[in-house]
Amino acid sequence: PVERADFTAVRSPYTNRSGMYLRQETFAAFQKMWTAAQADGIQLNIISATRNFDYQKNIWEKKWAKYAAQFPQPKARALKILEYSAMPGASRHHWGTDIDLNDLNNAAFNSGGAQENVYVWLQKHAAEYGFFQPYSAKGPQRPSGYNEEKWHWSYRPLSEPLLRQFEQNMTDQQFSGFQGAETAQEIGILKNYVSGIAKTQ
Repeated sequence: PVERADFTAVRSPYTNRSGMYLRQETFAAFQKMWTAAQADGIQLNIISATRNFDYQKNIWEKKWAKYAAQFPQPKARALKILEYSAMPGASRHHWGTDIDLNDLNNAAFNSGGAQENVYVWLQKHAAEYGFFQPYSAKGPQRPSGYNEEKWHWSYRPLSEPLLRQFEQNMTDQQFSGFQGAETAQEIGILKNYVSGIAKTQ
């Protein structure tokens, strides 16, 4: 993303971190949402944005090592990591359309949590700016995929066509270059995780 003309750096006051990038259209939409939230007394802070393959590989392989003793079988270990972390190559964060906001703990966004008002505001207003929560609560409408992530929001006008393109051009066999990649086909990464998102919101 550093080298791409269609990406831009995420800067203060929209984050308190440096070195993050988003697609220009995603960031422009977020800026509008941020301003509206500020007017309502809500503070939105981007804590994670675009991640390249190597960044995601580092996250994945640290967890691969962490769970090695507890889950010696590769598929079981991969499924444990997949509760909240994508395989390298399969993360929506690769696209420059998805952001993590404020806190990486669902409890913070629940009733009584420090981010409760933020989540209530996002549920009510995020769609007005093109954003939706791809990893909603599991249930009949979303039986597979990652666990709920109340902090993860996606810019639908770009991420939706990118998902369609991904589904049409990728296969489970193509995931490689990281520990545990051989489990992608058995698990069904494309169908059960990449495509396992909230359909409406």
